[in-house]
Amino acid sequence: MHVSTTAPGFTVSAYRVGWYGGARARLVWRSDRLPGHRAPAARFLPDTRTVRADWPRTTTVRTDGWPPGAYLLRLDADHGHQRYVPLVVRSPSAEGRTVVMHAVATWQAYNTWGGYDLYRGHDGSYDSRAYAVSFDRPYNADGAEKFLAYERALVVLAERLGIPLAYTTGLDVHQDRDALRGARAVLSLGHDEYWTPEQRQRVAEARDAGTNLAFLGANCCYRRIRPQEGPPGELRTVVCYKTDYRRDPYLASHPRFPTNDFRQAPAPDPESRLIGVLYEGFPTDAPYVVHSPDHWLFEGTGVRRGDRFDHLVGVEYDRVMPEMPTPRPLEILAHSPLVCRGRSSHADSSYYTAPSGAGVFSTGTMRWVEGLMAGTTENGRNHAMDASTGAFTTRTTENLLRAFAEGPAATVRPRPRDNVATVYAV
Repeated sequence: MHVSTTAPGFTVSAYRVGWYGGARARLVWRSDRLPGHRAPAARFLPDTRTVRADWPRTTTVRTDGWPPGAYLLRLDADHGHQRYVPLVVRSPSAEGRTVVMHAVATWQAYNTWGGYDLYRGHDGSYDSRAYAVSFDRPYNADGAEKFLAYERALVVLAERLGIPLAYTTGLDVHQDRDALRGARAVLSLGHDEYWTPEQRQRVAEARDAGTNLAFLGANCCYRRIRPQEGPPGELRTVVCYKTDYRRDPYLASHPRFPTNDFRQAPAPDPESRLIGVLYEGFPTDAPYVVHSPDHWLFEGTGVRRGDRFDHLVGVEYDRVMPEMPTPRPLEILAHSPLVCRGRSSHADSSYYTAPSGAGVFSTGTMRWVEGLMAGTTENGRNHAMDASTGAFTTRTTENLLRAFAEGPAATVRPRPRDNVATVYAV
């Protein structure tokens, strides 16, 4: 750990996130009091506008004996301030397990610590944004904003169900060709926007080998990134030039590896080929409207066609675009009218099965994981979603996780009934 603080001392506490009888986390380790020091100012790399905190090491936290899982390290300063550090202890194997794939590249893409992320720079404008962001710096805000909003509730629910789980990150899937080997299912969580081509290829290969996939958010697999190493074997930087991809020096010798959107030239590969839906817009706030109430995913929810769950669609959304490459047959399970930037459209939840028998479910809304906490005091107001939304998303996700943990979904659950032409009149 590399810590900078004005406090004379601090402690570190490690919590593993899970069910734990409703406590939702368990303390696994606590440090002695450590002396506080203020570290030097961060470095700024002008070519890519990268902020990097090359601070000296404060302490080492050994994770020997910690079970794989999602952890929060909580730093408590003498003066009462707190900060979190999210940490994933990886599983040695995915064989026979449901893999929780944490979106660490997306966490970093939105991290404004030091004044720069992949969206804005020192003056708050897109033009001054960073082209590369470093893991060698703290996360902004409380340190765990993206994990707490978009991932924690799913971890708690999956652990409560007791299904065999494995934990990894998108960058580990990029690095390790065998990271998903033998997995029953792979879960992409609420906001999982930034992927490498290698990560995408390995997730697709897992699907084609019979591994079920669930995309429990929106705007997934949208940006194509290139990770760079720091110390040997450690990926420390996320590169994404986006609309300025021609400025990337790497492109000259690797013309098929631009760091722009997956669907864009010079190497277009729309995310719908994998997910079934495509990202369309931001921002929106709309009800989630059930279209296929008799689908097995909705068993036990009591929903009828046209039932609405206010505020569940947002803040970004996906939909089926029949004109784009999309696996078929594909069933639209929810078709939710919305308005985004003055334009009327829909968000779609979809389901298809691959030739391998793998099932692929996409929620089409970024708020699905937040919806698991709706009607509770967890995570603030959750966009004013109510308890009925919490009950609906929870039961649907339970149905999904239990079925996907059994093996290729087409062997244990009904196959999709293609309704794209009916819904979109094509």
